[in-house]
Amino acid sequence: MKRRWSRSCVTVLASLVFAGCATPPRPTENSDYWSGRIALQTEEDPPGSFSALFELEGSEAQGALTLLTPIGTSIGKLQWAPGKASLQTGSETRESESLDRLVQQVTGTTVPVNALFGWLKGTQTLATGWTADLSAASEGRITAYRYSPEPKATLRIAITQ
Repeated sequence: MKRRWSRSCVTVLASLVFAGCATPPRPTENSDYWSGRIALQTEEDPPGSFSALFELEGSEAQGALTLLTPIGTSIGKLQWAPGKASLQTGSETRESESLDRLVQQVTGTTVPVNALFGWLKGTQTLATGWTADLSAASEGRITAYRYSPEPKATLRIAITQ
């Protein structure tokens, strides 16, 4: 259960990044809202995977990410602003003084939140341990690979709006 919840959070943040859809519109550089599908696969024993619909609004400084089931039921909601972050899953809420710290506590690893927003805007943004393939960003698809720390992971995002 804790492992699934951790993957959900990684998917939520890291993502926040990727599955596959018909050619969706690409958000403008000034866009502050994205929705679509996100999937995370990890290379561990046994391999892990998670996918969900998502709605993301805001920026790396302040925003909200909601993960949803295919029928629209909320899996969890992550909210952050300067000096605070919270993750609501069902009746459980976790809080921290920063988004980075909350993600670290929940997932056990860092997620490149600043880079993620750059990737969503089609900008190749550096993130330690990650590399992003933005070759299909104009079609609303992004793929990011985590090569360090282990386990390796692939994050896919398909933007529909």
